Amino acid sequence: MGVSSLLFKRRIVFLLLFTLIGLLVLWVRLFYVQIIQGDWLLLKAEDLWSRDVPFEAKRGRILDRNGVVLVDNESTPSILAVPVQIEDVKQTVHLLAPVLNMAPGKLERLITKRELIVRIHPEGRKMDEEKAEAVRALALPGIYVAEDYRRFYPYGTLAAHVLGFTGVDNQGLTGLELSYDDDLKGKRGAVSFYADARGRKMPDQPSRFIPPIDGDDLVTTLDVNIQMILEREMEDAWSTYQPKSIIGVVMDPRNGEVLAMASYPTYDPAHYQDYSQEVYNRNQPIWRMYEPGSTFKIITLATALKENKVDLYNEHFFDPGYIMVAGAKIRCWKPGGHGDQTFLQVVENSCNPGFVELGQRIGKEKLMASIRDFGFGQKTGIDLKGEATGLLFRDERMGPVELATTAFGQGVSVTPIQQVAAVSAAINGGAYFTPHLGKSIVDPKNGERKELFTAMPKRQVIDENVSEQVRKALEAVVANGTGYRAYVDGFRVGGKTGTAQKVGPDGRYLSNEYIVSFIGFAPADDPKIVVYLAVDHPQGIQFGGVVAAPIVGRIIEETMHYLKVPPREDGLPKTKYIYPERPPEVVPDLVGKTIDDIRRMYYALPLDVVGEGRIVIDQSPKPGSKIETGQAVRIYLGP
Repeated sequence: MGVSSLLFKRRIVFLLLFTLIGLLVLWVRLFYVQIIQGDWLLLKAEDLWSRDVPFEAKRGRILDRNGVVLVDNESTPSILAVPVQIEDVKQTVHLLAPVLNMAPGKLERLITKRELIVRIHPEGRKMDEEKAEAVRALALPGIYVAEDYRRFYPYGTLAAHVLGFTGVDNQGLTGLELSYDDDLKGKRGAVSFYADARGRKMPDQPSRFIPPIDGDDLVTTLDVNIQMILEREMEDAWSTYQPKSIIGVVMDPRNGEVLAMASYPTYDPAHYQDYSQEVYNRNQPIWRMYEPGSTFKIITLATALKENKVDLYNEHFFDPGYIMVAGAKIRCWKPGGHGDQTFLQVVENSCNPGFVELGQRIGKEKLMASIRDFGFGQKTGIDLKGEATGLLFRDERMGPVELATTAFGQGVSVTPIQQVAAVSAAINGGAYFTPHLGKSIVDPKNGERKELFTAMPKRQVIDENVSEQVRKALEAVVANGTGYRAYVDGFRVGGKTGTAQKVGPDGRYLSNEYIVSFIGFAPADDPKIVVYLAVDHPQGIQFGGVVAAPIVGRIIEETMHYLKVPPREDGLPKTKYIYPERPPEVVPDLVGKTIDDIRRMYYALPLDVVGEGRIVIDQSPKPGSKIETGQAVRIYLGP
């Protein structure tokens, strides 16, 4: 019995010790949970109880270079539903659906979803204030009016493709809105409240407002006044020539800052849904690829001067109207050719055989290397999405004919922004700058500024001496040559025309469709702006010197006045050009001629083209008939 009693006592002691140790462990655990982990567990619990009604951040504004607001915000309410808090679904639908002008069945499906928060979309998104007040007055449980924002465009369609637009959730979808979305969008806020496991709001629990963080402002390189000048002229050309499209770019060649950029047809970014995707989603200055035509000759000229392959003033070239290359006859645009001329006159006259000769002197390797140095065959790096690279001949597929056509801008495809950047390098002293639209990001609260681009060039393509020769030659083109319609009294203007035949879906050239263009700059000895304009298939006249050059001249003249550049009298005087300014008063005999010959011989004669082929087989009115100014001559094409 004694042993048993001792054993029992030991067991009691062990049990007490075990209990004390258990209690100690429990106390330590409670201390750890309550004191050490208390705050963390409280946050976890609050996450389980907490429900948020989101509040959109105010998206950053987009400004022009002088602080003019191009894109702003306007407050617009949106409706949110918390389904578990809705006490009477039928009554809620009955009262709310008429206010939102919404089908009752659709509304019922939304507010009975097994989700925490449901947006009433689209009828309840970004409403007017009158509707929002009507919803508030209903005071329906589980229905909330949240503050939202939508984009506001003070200038309507101005610079629409560049600025872009946002979606219903204020996310950037195109243009600068997309490129700088991370800077512009800000961070959402919310009204936070506590709810039970079924999502019902806990009584006597305060709501908490977490303010949204507004997005930063984007200051662009655009100048709203220059943009309006460009688009006004493009709109006038749109109504005058009724083309398929028009492209315009104005850039500062000294630093790559884009001052204006536009595409026609255009659209209203506030109502982009009303337009086709082909209109609002194609920013043509960076996306469109086509053969440049004679504007590309500037690159051949600069390369020939760089490689010391030509003396513009003392060397002569005879143009009989064509040049033979590897058995192929490459024609000049002027029937019969230009005859004997200096190489400066080759540039002034935009003589294709003369530029073929320059290309042959340069050689395939050096010409293609220079073309790539000028930025062709690769993206410029402009801060917009969707930029195209263009197309160049591969070295192994570039024979004598391909070399010849490349020298005068045929057989290669480029984008407008590539041409503007390349020509800027050719005339600014040889420095290639990345074209760009973003200038700086600005915190609207404290004005803190973050610059986006430096003024450092990407590379040096040619030297100042070569660039000076290019500028002088292109000023002569405007004073004495094919670009004379861009001449502006009191301002020294340089430039180059372009008339490029379009390529059809089958890879063949279209017989009666051209993209006509002109690229000009001023002042010619110290360029401050480069202006490029391309018109796709203008009705009637299809020559860059006739259609695009005068438009660019007007843009340059008005922009020079706006920039307060003083007029000067030391430029080249304008000489009388040999081609008529007005259409003939008597219909010429066009039968038997090719349409290309007709367009070259009769610049200003409006044509109504019927049929397919290259030869005119009939015409109306007949030769010798008198026509009124602006009256079109109908020509019938055949084999």
